[in-house]
Amino acid sequence: MIELVSNERCIKCGICVKVCPTDVFDMDENSFPTIARQDDCQTCFMCEAYCPVDALFVSPFADEVVTVNEKELISTSTLGSWRRTIGWGKGRTKLAAEDTTPFIDRILPR
Repeated sequence: MIELVSNERCIKCGICVKVCPTDVFDMDENSFPTIARQDDCQTCFMCEAYCPVDALFVSPFADEVVTVNEKELISTSTLGSWRRTIGWGKGRTKLAAEDTTPFIDRILPR
C-alpha cells in the first residue's frame, strides 16, 4: 500500500498520478501529489516504478497501513528500492539481465 510521497524529492511531474490505476493520488495546491484515497491502493507498485526521482514508497503489505519514517527509508536505501530491484532508471541493470537460471540460459544464450 502507498505510504509515502517525499516532498523533498518530488519534482511535481505528476507521473504517479497518471499511472495509478485506482486514482489514489490528488495534486495539492502546490502541485505535489498527495495520497488521497490510500484504501484504494492495490499495491501494484506502478507509481513507485515510474517515479523518476524515487520519491515514493509502497509498502509490500497490501492490506495494512504501516508507520514509515522518511529519513529511515532514505538511510536504509529503501526509498526507490523497487525501481532498483526491477532495474528501472538510468544506469541500472534490468533484473532479467542478471538472471542466470537454466531456463534463461536456454532461451538467451550468452
